[in-house]
Amino acid sequence: MATEIEIKAWVDDPQEVQKKVSNFADFVKSYEKEDAYWLPEAEIAPLVKEEKRGKLGSGIRIRQENGLVLVTLKKKEVRQGMEINDELEFSVSSAPAFEEFLTTLGYAPWIRKHKEGKAWKWNNITIEISMVKDLGWFAELEILTDTNEPDKVEQARQDLYRCLEKIGIPQEKIESRYYTELLLKRGGT
Repeated sequence: MATEIEIKAWVDDPQEVQKKVSNFADFVKSYEKEDAYWLPEAEIAPLVKEEKRGKLGSGIRIRQENGLVLVTLKKKEVRQGMEINDELEFSVSSAPAFEEFLTTLGYAPWIRKHKEGKAWKWNNITIEISMVKDLGWFAELEILTDTNEPDKVEQARQDLYRCLEKIGIPQEKIESRYYTELLLKRGGT
């Protein structure tokens, strides 16, 4: 199981930030990601009412990107504005077939998220500048590790904050809420 350590921040000028990132990081790809978050059907109505996450965090995510279908379950935690997620992830050959499987187990789609943007790599950091439909522009900085030991998390935090400064985004722009929470507040489903 991989541990993902990530910060995301609001971006006021995406073209300027992308220009700065391009000056020092290696371009990886442009992307378009379509995510559907699934929860046990009985949990959805109370969560929508309270605008928060349930026992499964944001639930089971089905991501479709470039013809691939990835299923992810994250054990999520926020520390000092950083997401620290233990991820279980695997691919499936058919999103509709897996959705039918989840429906049979009593799950239902909760929130959908559409994100497109560009990704770069710098040292051990993945940098994504994304437009999230109904929310706006974000920078996501991520380090994958094989552990969530406090000293490794602290080193990752320092590296991520240095990178954020390097791309010209002040720490005050960091968003500690999950996308699902932001989308719920906006009335998204």
